[in-house]
Amino acid sequence: MSEDVQNAEAKEPGAVQELVEIVKTIVYALLIALVLRIFLFQPFTIPSASMEPNLYEGDYIIVSKWSYGYSRHSIPFSPPLFKGRILDQQAKRGDIVVFKLPSDGHTDYVKRVIGLGGDRVQVKQGLLYVNDELVQRDMLSPIQTDTGYGVREIARFQETLKTGKKYVTQDFGTDGELDNTEVFVVPEGHYFMMGDNRDNSSDSRVPPALQGVGFVPEENLVGKAQIILLSWKPEASIFKPWTWFLDSRPSRFFKILK
Repeated sequence: MSEDVQNAEAKEPGAVQELVEIVKTIVYALLIALVLRIFLFQPFTIPSASMEPNLYEGDYIIVSKWSYGYSRHSIPFSPPLFKGRILDQQAKRGDIVVFKLPSDGHTDYVKRVIGLGGDRVQVKQGLLYVNDELVQRDMLSPIQTDTGYGVREIARFQETLKTGKKYVTQDFGTDGELDNTEVFVVPEGHYFMMGDNRDNSSDSRVPPALQGVGFVPEENLVGKAQIILLSWKPEASIFKPWTWFLDSRPSRFFKILK
């Protein structure tokens, strides 16, 4: 056997071993990422304006998975492995929550928790009532925003829940479709969710039959939104590298959510 053939045969096992190590490294990395995604953190991109002025379309947020325990919705594709929640912890009024849309069990939504099981929630003339008590609302300076139908002035308010939780909402007026509702009595084991952009949010005020959210079962909670990691304007595109810089919103990077 020639020396060249012997060298080729000696190199072949080394090449195979190197390929095996590369595959193992990739598998380990994917497993670690999967574990982190299930048990610790999961990223989401905000696709709409329903949570303005606190979350904007193009915000890239991080959600903590341990905040409310774990359900089948903590796992990618929500496999029906078990029912209910493990290490269940109740969400608090005012939390910004990512959850699976009850009507299909797959679409991710982000809203703010307003009502817990047993609560009575109603909106009258644009004012929010929880358990028949008016939620304190203080006017802030208005802002100019593009509604998609032109730029207009939008009113802003700071709401304060009985727990002391404060957050900012925005409102087009007091005579919109969702500014006067019935009294919603939240079933036990469910939540009532609302968007901070009160006149531009299909939330628990809208029944699933009308493409709304309705009451959200606690099993559908995915996690608590904690921080805006990065943010880009809707015009940014992965296929246009210059927009990664020109359409970024650095002022929103690493912003803690309230």
